[in-house]
Amino acid sequence: MTIVNRHAGFAGACLGHLARIAAIALLAVAAFATIGGARAATIQIINENAPGVGFNDPTPALPVGGNPGTTLGEQRLHAFRRAADIWASHIVSNVPIRIGAAFLPLDCNATGAVLGAAGAYQVVANFPGAQINGTWYPSALASKLAGVDFAAPGDPHIIARFNSRLGLFPDCVPGLTFYLGLDRKAGSQIDLVATLLHEIAHGLGFQTFTDDETGAFLLGRPSIWDFNLVDNRRERPWVIMTEAERVASATTWRGLSWNGWNVTRSTPAVLSPASVLTIGGENAGAAAGEYAVGDASFGPAIRNAPVSAQLMPVVDQLNGNGLACSALSATNALAVRGNIALVDRGGCDYVVKARNVQAAGALGMIVADSVPGEVAGMPGLDASIAIPSARITRADGWALKAALQNRSSDRSGVVARLQSDPVRLAGTDGRKRMLMYTPGVNAPGSSVSHFTTEATRNLLMEPSINSDLRYSVMPPRDLTLPLLWDLGW
Repeated sequence: MTIVNRHAGFAGACLGHLARIAAIALLAVAAFATIGGARAATIQIINENAPGVGFNDPTPALPVGGNPGTTLGEQRLHAFRRAADIWASHIVSNVPIRIGAAFLPLDCNATGAVLGAAGAYQVVANFPGAQINGTWYPSALASKLAGVDFAAPGDPHIIARFNSRLGLFPDCVPGLTFYLGLDRKAGSQIDLVATLLHEIAHGLGFQTFTDDETGAFLLGRPSIWDFNLVDNRRERPWVIMTEAERVASATTWRGLSWNGWNVTRSTPAVLSPASVLTIGGENAGAAAGEYAVGDASFGPAIRNAPVSAQLMPVVDQLNGNGLACSALSATNALAVRGNIALVDRGGCDYVVKARNVQAAGALGMIVADSVPGEVAGMPGLDASIAIPSARITRADGWALKAALQNRSSDRSGVVARLQSDPVRLAGTDGRKRMLMYTPGVNAPGSSVSHFTTEATRNLLMEPSINSDLRYSVMPPRDLTLPLLWDLGW
């Protein structure tokens, strides 16, 4: 048996994965007896916090959302127990799964924070019950398949860390906190149970152990995760690609798909038709054509409220941009009334922009990104918003603004139509396979080990927690459990 410890920090501004991996390769294959018949899993929580902090924080807490805890620490632990029980009811293992968990100060600033990070504490290869030899499996899954606990007595299978500073300190996203209720009513706060469900899934195996920055396999072996990835541009499995090819696919937008059968057969039941922006009209010029868009979590879904109208920009900044962060001026209100408003990202929440252009009479809103990158959705909740909204890339925003240069006060001659794609499901490739998260610049801890942010509906295993998640891990609301089935669960 070979054991290798690997250390890595909690990187990135979104949900990442593990801090430490112990890799175990069983060189001699022995016969292990299974333990009884199949049953729902048992998940045990190992409280790794010191007295007085984290799960042991004695700060008094008022009842919230069915959480019976009377202190901050107790409420955190009850939320963790709820998430663990949800997962235990969906997976099968005769080996109890242990999670070493703690609330600790993680990376945080005034505008962003790491919510949490988790992953497998050990990976195991060449064991009885492995579907593919010479392949890394997370220890919880390996133990389930072999029917024997590969972790040392008292050691966890999963290690998980969550941000103890979120919203509690002025330099850590003031005003944004973990919602500790168990009733899915987090509103504008971060639902801790949903965050925990996400991170536990990473520990169960929703992650690669291959280095997505270098393309190198861990100790020369691929992981079971890697066998389910395919470069959809050339239909080449990840495991047969070179390291350089893997790096390229990990940073190619819409270039990497999940090829597992369980996820692919489930996408039509879970995902909605993709939204698309079509530009035309007598003044569209070179901007005419179709544009990929990210959907909004607020307002009506584009598939239910397609809209077609003149595209008109909001201009309320000296540089020619329009943020729409306050009530529109008379000039801008005239421009967008009865039209689709083009605004720029930044300055305020997306829902604020939508409220302001809606109040001015706009029929829809398109938000042009302020930084380079791929399309992404727009989070937020506001039941008063009745117009559809979509987000486009910065480059596409520039192209549309160029076409809008010759316009009158209320007409541009550029017609925008937001509608559903008649063929493609949101978040899938042309074969209805789920796309993975592969931004153009590698995001350590996020790239490859999450679903794309283009999915609609929002999914649990996107790289950030969305406000409309409903504690579901399976169809018709989610694809996380089918992916774990593809791994062997």
